Amino acid sequence: MPTSPAPYRGFPLRRPARPPFVLPADPESCERYGPVFGHTDVTPLDSDLTRHHAGAPIGERITLTGRVMDGLGRPVPHQLLELWQANAAGRYAHQGDQHDAPLDPHFTGAGRALTDADGRYTFTTIKPGPYPLGTPDGAWRAAHLHFSLFGRAFTQRLVTQMYFEGDPLLAHDSVLHAAPGTAARRALIAAYAPTPPLPDRPTSLTYHWDIILGGPSPTVTPA
Repeated sequence: MPTSPAPYRGFPLRRPARPPFVLPADPESCERYGPVFGHTDVTPLDSDLTRHHAGAPIGERITLTGRVMDGLGRPVPHQLLELWQANAAGRYAHQGDQHDAPLDPHFTGAGRALTDADGRYTFTTIKPGPYPLGTPDGAWRAAHLHFSLFGRAFTQRLVTQMYFEGDPLLAHDSVLHAAPGTAARRALIAAYAPTPPLPDRPTSLTYHWDIILGGPSPTVTPA
């Protein structure tokens, strides 16, 4: 049986060094100036990361579907989701990523979508590759997608990660194992959905992942 990975060393660096600043909850606070966008600002092209450039990106094309629900199982409609990720070689299109894997000129790894009236969302993208953490023990991150949900204001933002069913690196990923317990970790793993492809996305494998906000089985935020 595989042993649990060493604790993720990046957590102390991500924690705030000072106590949080409490913003006043009144009409003149930041709640009034939270994310403002109309349906014309988020287009279907935003959710298909394979169509953002002149050429096709390299890698396994996947479609991710799911629902955003509250703790009572009710859909959360018109929720803004953002996704960002590494490319098929396990490298981010970001100057801070110094992994020596190649960049893909046709893939920047960022997209967004709005949930519909039933809380459903869809993304089409390239399955990201794993990458090394660069630690002395030679640890690697499992393939994953980063997600952000904005809620109704900046102060409600939630950031989490999603993993892929069957990935052999799941047993060794220190960020995934920072989630409190087996059930919480399982809730971060998307399941392969062996169903007919979506009519408008016929050449990609489909994965399903629901996001639960609150309640007894919430989607946790390990990073």
